[in-house]
Amino acid sequence: MKSPVILAVNSGSSSIKFAMYPFADAGVGRSNLTGVIEGLQPGGEPVIQFRAGTKTQTLTLDKAAIKAVKGDQFAAALADLHSLLMSQSADMQIVAVAHRIVHGGARFSASIVIDDAALAYLHSLDTLAPLHQPHNLEGVAAFRRAYPGIPQIACFDTGFHADMPTCESTLALPQSLRATGIRRYGFHGLSYRYVASHLALQSTRAFDPAAGRVIMLHLGNGASACAMRNGKSIASSMGFSALDGLMMGTRCGALDPGVLLHLMQQGWDGKRIETTLYKESGLLGISGISADMRTLRASSDPQASFAIDLFTYRVIRECGALSACLNGLDVLVFTGGIGEHDAALRQQVVQGLAYLGVQVDAEKNQAARGDDIMSFHTPGSKIEVWIVPTDEGRVAAMDAQQLLRSDTTNSCISKAGIYL
Repeated sequence: MKSPVILAVNSGSSSIKFAMYPFADAGVGRSNLTGVIEGLQPGGEPVIQFRAGTKTQTLTLDKAAIKAVKGDQFAAALADLHSLLMSQSADMQIVAVAHRIVHGGARFSASIVIDDAALAYLHSLDTLAPLHQPHNLEGVAAFRRAYPGIPQIACFDTGFHADMPTCESTLALPQSLRATGIRRYGFHGLSYRYVASHLALQSTRAFDPAAGRVIMLHLGNGASACAMRNGKSIASSMGFSALDGLMMGTRCGALDPGVLLHLMQQGWDGKRIETTLYKESGLLGISGISADMRTLRASSDPQASFAIDLFTYRVIRECGALSACLNGLDVLVFTGGIGEHDAALRQQVVQGLAYLGVQVDAEKNQAARGDDIMSFHTPGSKIEVWIVPTDEGRVAAMDAQQLLRSDTTNSCISKAGIYL
């Protein structure tokens, strides 16, 4: 009998992350297959890197397959991923595919089994997260075709922030607009849920009713900051779309809307503005070199250095705003690709927050490799500082497991010949 597994998929604009998690009675088990397809951006060289057990492999995406789908690297990558999964899962049975979906809009906060109506509504939100939502949903469509009858689960990044205080979620716009669902949503919710749950196992202070004022920094190609108290999001740097807040890899972050009015008066149309703000700004736009922090660190160009300085400044500035929302700060957490691996940036951020009483062990910070949860504050620090490597796929898989245990979903998959 094949072992049941849940496939977690995060389909992005330039990469597709995937992992298989055993469906275990005690909870989702350790992933036995994990990987990423990178280089899907125009001009990129797509490769699949994956680990099965203790073995790591790298495969180049089949150029003939790319040509067969009219040069669509994303479609070819999904086809190659399906072939890889088929070859690696001879003794496993996929019982659900859990997808990270960036935006759930006003309708969805909890994870759902996707049907045609839900898919149509989620596509209506494409323009609110154009780097993510269309690709997330293309992944859903591809796996619905590849695994007919298998539940496709949508797990929403906006869900963690759904109950933010009204003063945080409300935009100062007319009621007629707010009634249509225009509000602050917040993103990176799956990451923040994972970080919060694992922080609870390590830090009593983070969930102390008398303290518990936490800022979580998800810093990567997409970047945001979240203020949390008692395990709940109370404020986020991101708002209505995934464009707001911190400066990012190619996104500008917070921007005076007067800039947009000015550009429109100069004859810019919506598509040109969207492309500039989402794909040509941020680290890439400031440096003129790259959106990748590692590339900028290795560069001697002054503009690369300035891009890093501006990114860091914006993080420190946002931490100041969120600590005001919390009326102080007890715990600071770094996660995401930059947050987990860039020791220099972490050091610069905590130095910028020294006025709050942050004291860290610089050598311990420098030694951190982002492969495990660790702290690097000193005993005398007023604020704990942690690095928590995130795992959005595990959160999605756990949500899928809960849905699979529900009577409605179990009935659905039993018709496909799957029994749990």
